[in-house]
Amino acid sequence: MKALRFTAADAVSVDELEVPRIAADEVLVAARSVGICHSDVELLEGRYIIPFSYPVIPGHEWSGQIVETGADVTEFAPGDRVVGECVIGDDHFGFSISGAAAEFFVAKPAWLHRLPDSLSFTDGALVEPFSCGYHALMKAGNVNASDTVVVFGAGPIGLGVTAGAAALGARTITVEPAAGRAEAARKLGAEVVLDPTAGPIAEQVAEATGGAGGTVVIEATGRPSVMADVLDVAAHGARVVYVGIDVGGSAPAKLGLIQSKELSIRGIIGSPGVWPETLRFLDRAGLDLSDLVTGRFPVERAAEAITASRDTAKNIKVHLEFGAAR
Repeated sequence: MKALRFTAADAVSVDELEVPRIAADEVLVAARSVGICHSDVELLEGRYIIPFSYPVIPGHEWSGQIVETGADVTEFAPGDRVVGECVIGDDHFGFSISGAAAEFFVAKPAWLHRLPDSLSFTDGALVEPFSCGYHALMKAGNVNASDTVVVFGAGPIGLGVTAGAAALGARTITVEPAAGRAEAARKLGAEVVLDPTAGPIAEQVAEATGGAGGTVVIEATGRPSVMADVLDVAAHGARVVYVGIDVGGSAPAKLGLIQSKELSIRGIIGSPGVWPETLRFLDRAGLDLSDLVTGRFPVERAAEAITASRDTAKNIKVHLEFGAAR
């Protein structure tokens, strides 16, 4: 089988490997669609946030189809369409242990969830980033049509927040300078899209909200300067959630606003425990996220796919496709 491997820092290869054998409590999955994330690029560059070692097969945003089950597996059967979580105890699938960017890979049933019939394999590989945005909205608490949600960043997670907030009925404002991503935000339900390079963002949000600010503010860029800006645009009593990741960066922030505005602030990483409800939400809400995939490549062209994923001015999400991916 063909597999994408990172063999050293900045070293990418597509190798021919043996199809892995499964134990009695495991399943063999045929990959269908696998997303390339900024975290994968960090892994390739040797700077992921947890320890890992090369060589490693990346791939934590994926959909697939079960082709074989171990003797002790009763929850799934060959032919089942599945997606899988990427934080497994102390391991990170696709990082500290090899992931889904191969024609076949091994998984444990406990990681897996059935993909609803309404969702394509492309949709399935978007569940992981969407689940992070959905988790941020759930941690904000009771987001509904009474809220004005301000989303910083229109990357895959920020766009998921935008789509989810709009589906929940909230008035949604997305802050994004890139024209293509701004347009994607509009398509997914943003009523207003603001360009932070066009002037002070606090003034723009104040104008868009009649001076009130956002009752919910979600930070999805992971840029320290933007992480500081969210305090300025939050309404009195707002719920603020940080989902964008930064490790070790810093920026001046008006911390007194936390107290004077009586803000509720949370930080989250990933989407633990919310995959079943995320899948139910996507199934029932009828969201079409497939336009987020702006580049598709077969695994043989994985190096090109990684280059394309780094071109964030052109691409939102790049997928590797295997077999009947859609």
